[in-house]
Amino acid sequence: MIIRGKNVSKETIRNTDKVKKVFMKRSFKDDIINDIKAKKIPYEFIDDNQFENKYQNAQGIACLIDDYKYYELDECLTEVSNNSLVLILDSIEDPQNLGNIIRTFEILGGSFIIIPKNRSVDVTDTVMKVSCGAYNFVKIVKVTNLTQAINKLKEKGFWVLAADMNGTEVYSEVRVDMPLAVIVGNEGFGISKHVKENADILVRIPMEGKINSLNASISAAIILSNIKSRRK
Repeated sequence: MIIRGKNVSKETIRNTDKVKKVFMKRSFKDDIINDIKAKKIPYEFIDDNQFENKYQNAQGIACLIDDYKYYELDECLTEVSNNSLVLILDSIEDPQNLGNIIRTFEILGGSFIIIPKNRSVDVTDTVMKVSCGAYNFVKIVKVTNLTQAINKLKEKGFWVLAADMNGTEVYSEVRVDMPLAVIVGNEGFGISKHVKENADILVRIPMEGKINSLNASISAAIILSNIKSRRK
């Protein structure tokens, strides 16, 4: 896989051993070159025009890495505390949304993210770029069945909240002194019925404007940041 962009390349080069080779346009100037040399990563300078044609919107640098390696749910559940915070994404299809969610989740120090195997965007090069390298520090689990994953979380003591515009409780009024899992649904149709039915409670974000819906990444950011701030 090729990742493109200055921020995602810097974070991946400096904080992991995933980079197999770095490609830079001839005119590229940045102190990341020192890190590349120090870590003895193979690199190649390419004429500017040729680079731009091959790696569009790459900001002068691209890296060859292995595909993202997903985590197993069981290994992520070995340590659970009252501060554990899990995000379940039900069929998020927009890579921009997933990238932004990963970035926010990393900043807030969440435990791990669960995505379904089908009807969901994978961790692609676009997702990695939008996350600004945060994907390197977030555990992402891919499961065949979200309902089964939710039941496993419950067995470990998690209280499962589903974000829904018709939720019975306001998101900022639920208890947060326990392991929590938050479900955020698809950009268009929200959380699927069978997943919603397995949540412990539906929570809503009050809206006072004329628009009655929020982008999935914004909804996740609002709810997660509120949980983290109240826990502190």
